[in-house]
Amino acid sequence: MAVSVPTDIKLHQQSHVLEIHFDEEVFELSCEYLRVYSPSAEVRGHGPGQEVLQVAKEQVNIKAIEPTGNYAVKLVFDDGHDSGLYTWELLYDLGTRQDELWADYLDRLKKLGYERKPFERTAGD
Repeated sequence: MAVSVPTDIKLHQQSHVLEIHFDEEVFELSCEYLRVYSPSAEVRGHGPGQEVLQVAKEQVNIKAIEPTGNYAVKLVFDDGHDSGLYTWELLYDLGTRQDELWADYLDRLKKLGYERKPFERTAGD
């Protein structure tokens, strides 16, 4: 199934959420979630089994969204991470599988013994 181009993308910087509209569906994806599931080689590795678990990303935010052709965006995070292209297909997949992928991420952090810090909202949220 081909995924259409998003009809709207809004960054809510105070709440650290990227809102993406695809025709009939709207996804609200946290910046932390997008960062830990980055399509970059730094996160995914260069092959199966080379993934690198991202930790301490609870407060990460997106500082820029750069369009790449008609098929993707590059997200520039405030922790310096800016590699990897988020295609429309990837963003749609991350949206539809958010509950499953987020639970898997939390489970991997728990197995590592990492305790997430609560997200601290800034004034105005």
